[in-house]
Amino acid sequence: MKYIAIATLLAVTFNAHAQQREPLADSLDYRMERQNSASAGDHLPLWLHANKYGLSSLKTTNGFWRATIERPLSRDDSRRWGIGYGLDMALTGRYTSRFVVQQAYAEVRWLKGVITVGSKEQPMQLKDQELSSGSQTLGINARPVPQVRLSLPDYWSIPGTHHWLAIKGHIAYGKTTDDHWQTEFTQRQYKYTQSTLYHSKAGYLRIGNANKIIVSLELGLEMAAQFGGTSYLRQSDGSMKACHNQGGLKGMIKALVPGGGDVLETGNRNAAGNTLGSWLARFNFDADEWGFSLYADHFFEDQSALTHLSPDGYGEGDQWNTQVKRRYNLYAFKDMLWGFELRIPDQRWMNKMVFEYLYTKYQSGAMYHDHDQTLSDQIAGLDNYYNHYLYTGWQHWGEVMGNPLYTSPIYNSDHRIAVENNRTVACHLGIAGDPSSRLHYRLLATWQKGFGTYWAPFPDPRHNVSLLAEASYRLRDGKERWTRGWTLRGALAMDSGTLLGDNYGVQLTLIKNGILKWRKR
Repeated sequence: MKYIAIATLLAVTFNAHAQQREPLADSLDYRMERQNSASAGDHLPLWLHANKYGLSSLKTTNGFWRATIERPLSRDDSRRWGIGYGLDMALTGRYTSRFVVQQAYAEVRWLKGVITVGSKEQPMQLKDQELSSGSQTLGINARPVPQVRLSLPDYWSIPGTHHWLAIKGHIAYGKTTDDHWQTEFTQRQYKYTQSTLYHSKAGYLRIGNANKIIVSLELGLEMAAQFGGTSYLRQSDGSMKACHNQGGLKGMIKALVPGGGDVLETGNRNAAGNTLGSWLARFNFDADEWGFSLYADHFFEDQSALTHLSPDGYGEGDQWNTQVKRRYNLYAFKDMLWGFELRIPDQRWMNKMVFEYLYTKYQSGAMYHDHDQTLSDQIAGLDNYYNHYLYTGWQHWGEVMGNPLYTSPIYNSDHRIAVENNRTVACHLGIAGDPSSRLHYRLLATWQKGFGTYWAPFPDPRHNVSLLAEASYRLRDGKERWTRGWTLRGALAMDSGTLLGDNYGVQLTLIKNGILKWRKR
């Protein structure tokens, strides 16, 4: 039924657009893709698998046929309004599901604002899409979540600021689609959730007039939450207890403005659901022939980490739950993804380079104690990034929805949906170039040292090196229409170390792009 509903939505949108009075040529973009991957080792290497919007598999041999048809909003850039839609499906082999509806969406734009309904791959913000290791909150590592999304996707200059201040952002509500996968993966023996609701929001501010100066500063806040649905928790006797979390309008409001408490909380109450986010900053320098950026992505798991202040100064006796003194614990800005990006557009052999350093060991400290009637001190640490005691953490279909250097649950052999390595230190390098008009390449190299989690640390730190060499060659266009738009892509990758194991793999992809045109009457 859901596929019928999607098809109906796309058809209605298409017909409404086709009934415009203005006789202009219109078109659809199409893309056909065949991919095969093979590896030696325990599973496919990291960079053949990660940051592909979840359309990937850890199996040592896997592949897919993929077909996409889309009308992008850019077709209507010359109008005050615009309509876009797309359908993207894959028939897979040795994936978490045999048939994947990767994208199915319709969207409408009025001036700068856009409403999107359905599943759509959304790009990362303030980072390079092909060279970065990934955003810590709203990344490109997991399958898109079906949602209703209101956005300002491009910077809009605030009136009266003479283009010196501009903003963009979004707010979205949706529902995850991995219920069946969770029950299969856990075998209903460990924590899993059903009908989990999703919320995300983000706002970005750009300071600097691109028409007058070559420097600019971008500041952003990304926040997300999982709420509602039912959590199934394993009990000491091996049974599973169902916890019905708050959804509906009240749940949506508490996800928008974090508040309330979870169903199992008594006394001290935190924000309802699994709430997380990132503070972002990016400094840009853009000269005529080159440019660079410095950026930071600071992740947080709760309100105290959001503000870096945890309330303390609670009283005693009848005032044990009342803050009688203005006293706060101040947390350090230790956990961060730092990045440097170099752009040299006119240099063919290397026109982009990204270097990143990731540190996530702090997590507000190694101690946690809620104030109570006998001890008034409040110490809020042990944030346990990407994990939650009620929800299966910041993941979708087993892939983390942020940075893949947090080890995704899909790697776990113990049937638990949890990020078992979130305290890590990593260095990441990405290089890309275009030696010719038809040839493009990228190289990725990542060193990582994982410590597990505070709750389950590795007895000894685990190291890993992951490498990728990928090249895409656009075939020469022939006279016939069917010979145009072909691209061949090949990639070699490896993992070496005790964190992900020793894996060596190859991936081949054949792509056909094209445009279907017609003239409306």
